[in-house]
Formats: sequence, C-alpha cells, structure tokens
Amino acid sequence: MAAVEQRCYNHGQGYANSKDAMHGPRYDSDKPNMITTVYVDPTSNTNCTTDSDDSVGADPRQRAARIVKSEKPFNAETPFSLLVDSFVTPADLFFVRNHLPFPEHTDASKHQLHVEVQNGKKKGTVTLNLDDLKKKFKPTTLTSAVQCAGNRRAEMSKFKKVEGIMWHGGAISNAKWTGVRLRDVLIAAGVDPNDDTIKHIHFEGADIDPESGNHFGVSIPYHKAMSPEVLIAYEMNGEPLSVEHGYPLRLVVPGVVGARQVKWLTTIRTSEEESPTQWQQKDYRAFSSAYNVGDNVDPASATAIQEGPVQSAFCMPAPGSTISAEATEIDVAGYAWSGGGRGIIRVEVSTDDGATWHLTELEQAPDQTLDDMWAWTLWRAKIPLSANKRRHELVCKATDRSYNTQPETPAGIYNKEGLLHNCWHRVTVDVK
Repeated sequence: MAAVEQRCYNHGQGYANSKDAMHGPRYDSDKPNMITTVYVDPTSNTNCTTDSDDSVGADPRQRAARIVKSEKPFNAETPFSLLVDSFVTPADLFFVRNHLPFPEHTDASKHQLHVEVQNGKKKGTVTLNLDDLKKKFKPTTLTSAVQCAGNRRAEMSKFKKVEGIMWHGGAISNAKWTGVRLRDVLIAAGVDPNDDTIKHIHFEGADIDPESGNHFGVSIPYHKAMSPEVLIAYEMNGEPLSVEHGYPLRLVVPGVVGARQVKWLTTIRTSEEESPTQWQQKDYRAFSSAYNVGDNVDPASATAIQEGPVQSAFCMPAPGSTISAEATEIDVAGYAWSGGGRGIIRVEVSTDDGATWHLTELEQAPDQTLDDMWAWTLWRAKIPLSANKRRHELVCKATDRSYNTQPETPAGIYNKEGLLHNCWHRVTVDVK
C-alpha cells in the first residue's frame, strides 16, 4: 500500500468580482483573490441582518475548515480530504451556497410559512409556523445529497473561460434531513393532487436582494413537488437547522440541484408557470457550447436545470500528492452521485488515461434502492501502480442506474456558465 503525503488542493487562488454579487456572483478568472478558511458554529441561531458578517463568526471549538469562495454573500466549499470522512456530512463541514445576504432572523416561533393556492377548486393562503408543521404533519427523515449546479466549475474554466464561483469540487455534501412532506402540506392547504392545471410550485426564502427588494425564489415541476421524498425540513443530522443551512425551515428536493432547495423558506405558491425570478428564468441554464462568455444568449434557448447528471470525483489522494518510488499500489477514495434518484452502479479508476479500469467498493445508503437513491455514494479502492514512472495521473468515472456515464472531456458539455461539469475527474500524483 502506498504511503501518500497529502497536500492541500490549490484552493489558495480564487476569482472574485463583487459586481453583481447579489445576483449570483460573476467571477473574472484574470483577477486572483486570496481565499481564507472560516470556522462556523452550526448550533448558533444568532440573529443575522443584511449588514452582518455573512461568515457568521468564528468559533475555535468547531472543526470546520471550509474553503471560503466569497464573504458577502457567504459561499464556502468542503475540502476534498474531509468529504469522505463520514457518509453523513457534519453540518459545520457541509458546503454553503448563498445568492443573497443572510436574512434577518427571529426565533422560530415567529417564522411564518405562507402556502398560497392559486389554482384548482380552492384559492387562498394558509399560514403555518414551525409548531404547526410538527404537530399537524407526520415527520419524515431522509438522507439526501445536495450539490451546487456549479460544482467543479473551476475545472471547466481550464478548458475555456466560464462565469461563476470557481468551485473546485467541494460544493456537494450529504445530510440526514428531518421534516414534513411537501405534498402533505400542499394537500392540507387545499391542493388537489390530480389538478392538471397546476404545473409548477414556486418557493421563496426570507433572503432579500438589497438592491431590488426581491426575495430569492425558484420553482420545481408540480409532479416533483408531489413526490414523497420532497421535504420541508427543520432538522439536519438530528439537530435544528443552523442559520447558514436555512433555520428554521428549508426545502429539500432530493435528486435536484441545490439552487432549487430554498433556505429560510417563507412562501410556497401553486402556478401554471415557472417562477418569474432571474434564478429560474436566466440563471441556472446550461446554454449551448456554441456560446462563449460575453455572448448575448436568449435565456429561452435552454431550459431551467432541475436534475443533475452523473458525477464523481477523487477526494483522496489530493492533487499534488507525492508517493514513494517503491509503492506498488495507492489508496483512492471519493464521492459519486446522480440526479433524479438514479443510483450509482459502479465507479471505476484508471491509471493509464482510460485504457484499463479498476472497480471500486461502494458505500451507499442501506435504506435506498438504485431507483430511488437520494444520498451520495462513497467509494474506495487500492489501485495497482505501474513501475518506473515519475508521475501517475489517476482518472475516475461513475455510471448510474440508467447507464449514464461521465464524459471523458469538457468539450461536449462546455457552457459559458460552467454548469453541470461532470467529465472524468483527474488527479496527478508525483513519485519521489
């Protein structure tokens, strides 16, 4: 077995441009900016305002070591080396994605959820609080991964310039969520499950754009909203949600990209149309590879992203690791996931650029099937190494239940927003 010297992935460089930061930051790859590490207390529900420090403060007792991508709004990814420490990601290590500043918070008893029924036989608004949800609806717990649609964007930027936060691969985490089924709340509010006039369900959070005054908002298709796995969550890993993860209520939409999983949930609305917000109508659309950064593109030329594609990445060894010249094998580990509940059926690793492949051992949620797998898959293996090489390039790829497999290169999936990047993940290990 190879003794691997772990070195930190190159998170020392990031790309920041505060212009338009409130609307989903746009980053200029020509302007490097130092990235820092913060420590966040996941149990704190301290009030935060739009003038507060979005990093939520520092607590040396916490072992979080996330890589901060932007301070305001606060965004941070989990280092690769920590992602595979446990199947369920601790709240203080779970990646954080925000489009707007943290909202003002009061205690949970004052938080209200408005369910607006605008279609069907019944029209009106039902208002609920956290106690109502806990007392009136059956609690449900589900393990589900959340992945930002821009995860691994930094790799696509090496192929061609892209826009957005330069996530390296740690914008994914896996948690055990507890809450109530969205469908139960909708039905209780008067929604007919068979109403074919309802096409979409809109969601809004308490976070507000200080320039426009608009709340963050998105939508998901009605059929997905009525699926039993979609939750209004109030707990994460058996504890109340922390502020950074949506306290006191957030939407959890398993199998769908993180942008649709609204935090600080305040409003649910039935509709015949998609949400009119920019995050639904303009952002989070993977446009044709024919377009480059700077080109004018009609947003209608691409549909809003919902489910994510099959994905995998190395977490061990870290890029830039070194290995002894006497080593004959190396330990590898990482994560895999696919959208829509499509379970991972295999993850393979190659040391010769795909000429030959080695299977890995998979760790998956024992209570989930390959047809309804919302949690991620962790994988590990010992891979034999060729002798007399000064450098090894390892690549990995995953295949899901529908036999979707990751593409070899970004050439066919490039889009100027750098979304849904899922080509073979590559890590180089030097021999010393």
